Amino acid sequence: MKVMISEDDFRVAELHAQFLRVVDGVEVVGKALNAEETLEMLEEQQPDLLLLDVYMPDQLGVDLLHDIRSNAPQTDVIMITAAQEKEVVEKALKYGVFDYIIKPITMERFQKTIESYQERKNRMSQIDTFDQATVDQLIKSSNETAATSITVPKGIDPLTLEKVEGMLSNAGGSGLTAEQASAQMGASKTTARRYLEYLISIGKGKAEMNYGKVGRPQRKYYKR
Repeated sequence: MKVMISEDDFRVAELHAQFLRVVDGVEVVGKALNAEETLEMLEEQQPDLLLLDVYMPDQLGVDLLHDIRSNAPQTDVIMITAAQEKEVVEKALKYGVFDYIIKPITMERFQKTIESYQERKNRMSQIDTFDQATVDQLIKSSNETAATSITVPKGIDPLTLEKVEGMLSNAGGSGLTAEQASAQMGASKTTARRYLEYLISIGKGKAEMNYGKVGRPQRKYYKR
């Protein structure tokens, strides 16, 4: 499956590319940094899927949807953007985007969307005639993917969150204190605690009080 990324921040574009590399059967065929490059690259690459941002320097991504539908009708679109305005979301949905993901995103949410899209595409390629039950199943699958949108709150960076989660996994049964996590992250103790507590809030971590022989009890964090 050929996927193209349209994102004006090259660092974010590379992050999306990294997310895609862990999904089987996906090839990143290009990264466009503005609207003009997006349309040119679409014509050249003819991708199956376009990951499209809204805020680009020369034109809003959502305003490209008409041209994309006209010039690359075979290309499906997933919006990945910080845009939350009603009119932007409504316009994207009216043009039939497969999903609309609000930044910042988690790798888990990203992968779920891509895999759901792959599943729908594979299913449609294997069927010549659709009965009502099959159509209902396809629409239900798309709606369920959109309904499970998972975003991280302000102050939580997805890459850092992934790193902290990996630290907890590596710590195993020994767990980590906020101070130990802080040292490994190269960040303040307050920042480390914020990420650790967030992992607890989404069910990926747990905490226990460690009562040592001397001194104050310490809160230790473990991978759930």
